[in-house]
Amino acid sequence: MHNSALEIQIKTLPRSPGVYQYFDEEGTLIYVGKAKDIKKRVSSYFTKTHDSGKTRVLVKKIASIKHIVVATETDALLLENNLIKKNRPRYNVLLKDDKTYPWICIKKERFPRVFTTRRVIKDGSEYFGPYTSMKTVSTLLDLIKGLYPLRTCKYDLAADKISSGKYKVCLEYHLGNCKGACEGLETTESYDKNIVAIREILKGNFKDSLSQFRLQMKRFAENLQFEEAQKMKDKIAVLENYQAKSTIINPKISNVDVFSIVSDESFGYVNFLQISYGSIIRSHTLEIKKKLDETDKELLQLAITEIRQRFHSNSKEIYVPFKVDVGEDLKVTVPQLGDKKHILDLSIRNAKYYRMDRFKQIKITDPDRHTNRIMAQMKTDLRLHEEPRHIECFDNSNIQGTHPVAACVVFKNGKPSKKDYRHFNIKTVEGPDDFASMEEVVYRRYKRLLEEKESLPQLIIIDGGKGQLSSALKSLDALGLRGKIAIIGIAKRLEELFYPDDPIPLYLDKKSETLKIVQQLRNEAHRFGIEHHRNRRSKTALNTELESIAGIGEKTIVDLLKHFKSVKRISHAKLDELEAVIGVSRAEKIYNYYHST
Repeated sequence: MHNSALEIQIKTLPRSPGVYQYFDEEGTLIYVGKAKDIKKRVSSYFTKTHDSGKTRVLVKKIASIKHIVVATETDALLLENNLIKKNRPRYNVLLKDDKTYPWICIKKERFPRVFTTRRVIKDGSEYFGPYTSMKTVSTLLDLIKGLYPLRTCKYDLAADKISSGKYKVCLEYHLGNCKGACEGLETTESYDKNIVAIREILKGNFKDSLSQFRLQMKRFAENLQFEEAQKMKDKIAVLENYQAKSTIINPKISNVDVFSIVSDESFGYVNFLQISYGSIIRSHTLEIKKKLDETDKELLQLAITEIRQRFHSNSKEIYVPFKVDVGEDLKVTVPQLGDKKHILDLSIRNAKYYRMDRFKQIKITDPDRHTNRIMAQMKTDLRLHEEPRHIECFDNSNIQGTHPVAACVVFKNGKPSKKDYRHFNIKTVEGPDDFASMEEVVYRRYKRLLEEKESLPQLIIIDGGKGQLSSALKSLDALGLRGKIAIIGIAKRLEELFYPDDPIPLYLDKKSETLKIVQQLRNEAHRFGIEHHRNRRSKTALNTELESIAGIGEKTIVDLLKHFKSVKRISHAKLDELEAVIGVSRAEKIYNYYHST
């Protein structure tokens, strides 16, 4: 440790739950953390060796420590979250999200209005939300207005004002959207009954409204009021249709928050689903930029506290993919199967889709960030010492053992760099010998790059298993490049990557972006190699009997093959047919060649 004053501060820290704050020499707050045992947690920063370079830098900058002791872990979570939001310390994950969300308000007044708002005023009104999309709010309000006639005017409907005849009904009354409370045509009792039903619908409970409408429909039908009964039937259909769209799980699952996380090198994406009576009444995904290589558990814990605060969630239970410490007031469930697991999987899928959408947007708006992320990911996945900004992939093509050729394709920053592609005709090897060919090509490629002082790749990929890899290694040894450039071999099944001196292959996740790029490199090398091979073969094919005819050049042969499609047909062609394609004198030479015997 570098500071004796700091040592004393650490020794005097309490062993109780709370929040600790790190300050630098200027007295600026640089990090806020929470712990069940402040002393133990803070000491670990100074006694452990940290894998992350950023954490090591943070520890070096700590000049003083402050702490706040709290009664429970839940208090510590909330305090940590509020301090981070207020002070925005440099090394903390920032959960910034400054947009306002829509709410549905049931106004505290006689004949309450139901409307959408982005401002929550503490005047005794009830607020439902916040909702993450305006579309959900509009759908819900349309549903409610279709089921229950409500007033939309802003009049003060006090009993004395109504009885004095101050107001007159408006168009909404004549359209049947309102029952005319302003002229005393509706009682507060019947209006409030509707408000109770609306409150339940907003909580996601449709049961009461449905049974109420079914009862009314039955009554109307019994009294032969078939038009009214039909109206009730329509309302039931609307409600059931909405419920079918929103119910995706067991209706017994109610008042539960679901959280899941997917992450990569730089970001974590936390999805939140709120469940009420088997319906998802809210879905939101939070993108978190990592600061100190935080684990998924750390990010998820932070996000749970923040999201529950932001959306005013009072649920007593949460479903998560793994155990988290979020205080003693919350029941934490890690579902293994059934409906609960189904809903957790849905949350993970949402997080993955959100991440994919962000990638697509970033590719367009900030291609560098996209490239940097992929490079960092490849470095980790392939266990490299540096990012593979420049990759070269080699492939041999000797189809049916003729014309051995090899291809070298080059990717820079994860994209093909076609101007750097190279073909090789194998010179020193007789017959089809993949290993010797690979050795020759790798040697020629890097000998030339060294001679011309060109930049070398950070990664070489050899298309082939252990045999080809060890052949390529011989060439790197001969050039003194072993250990300076990372090299791996891909087996035919592609997911298996072989490393020098390691008999056990590395298996890449089939869905990983690293594997996609390795696949792309391999496919490019195949395409490029086979194309070159084809060109060489077709040239040799032309060098058949046609080229041995005196006075017949390559262009004439190509014209003839285009027209007649094969050498055999040319040999059987009549003189006038040949003349029509290549003129009299050359037609005679070919005709005589085939018909002179």
